[in-house]
Amino acid sequence: MMKRIQMTLLAFVLLISAVSFTGCGGDDDRGGGINLFSIEDDKMLGRELRDEILANPQEYPILDQAQYPEAYAFLQDIVDDILGSGEVKYAQDFAWEVYIIDDPETLNAFAAPGGYIFVYTGLIKFLEEKDDFVGVMGHEIAHADLRHSTQQLTQQYGVATLLGLLLGEDQELLNNVLGSLLGLKFSRDDESQADQFSVIYLCETEYAANGAASFFQKLIDQGSANPPQFLSTHPNPDNRVEAINMEAEERMCDTAFDSDAQAWMAFQNSLP
Repeated sequence: MMKRIQMTLLAFVLLISAVSFTGCGGDDDRGGGINLFSIEDDKMLGRELRDEILANPQEYPILDQAQYPEAYAFLQDIVDDILGSGEVKYAQDFAWEVYIIDDPETLNAFAAPGGYIFVYTGLIKFLEEKDDFVGVMGHEIAHADLRHSTQQLTQQYGVATLLGLLLGEDQELLNNVLGSLLGLKFSRDDESQADQFSVIYLCETEYAANGAASFFQKLIDQGSANPPQFLSTHPNPDNRVEAINMEAEERMCDTAFDSDAQAWMAFQNSLP
């Protein structure tokens, strides 16, 4: 059975008091909306969602890590490089596990709370440059690190509904919360902030800091019929490309694409 959300009534009262005076909040000093979930809640929800995805191979055909150890090691190295930037707040707190979904038709990736990242083979094989992909990974890591999912859940369910989680077991509500994560759509501000932090993270790595921009630009140029959620939602993709490039320029980040092209191609070819 899913564990009850770990929140205390005292913490709830203190949070409501803070909101009454400030009008906004959350525990993240990088801005954002109110978040009634704790860091432990993010980790628990992420684990539960991961387990549900792994238990549904028809919809989410995850590649076996034992059969594709080199591919998973390649992805984990990218994640570790981003975490090593020193800019990821919860680098030491979240799991940061990565999973590959075998679906060549889907250009997408998503991150569950607590740092569980899922990447489709269609996205990997669509990209010609490793730096493009790293830009997308930075974007997804940002969603988890900035705790956008649980902020959105707080807004979706509201204080009154989530108060039920403080007063006792509510398995049905917890199941509904978990189910909501799979269909969650981020706000304009969330998407823009994830783009921004992708640049912030990558600026401190060997990768091109604006990798996400060139990925978005390729999708725009090709007129993809089924763009991923993080492109199809607002803000306008063209504006996102401009904003990412401007962020990298203002921070004087390296934007040279100089990753090992052969290693990237070998990684792509190792997948089904």
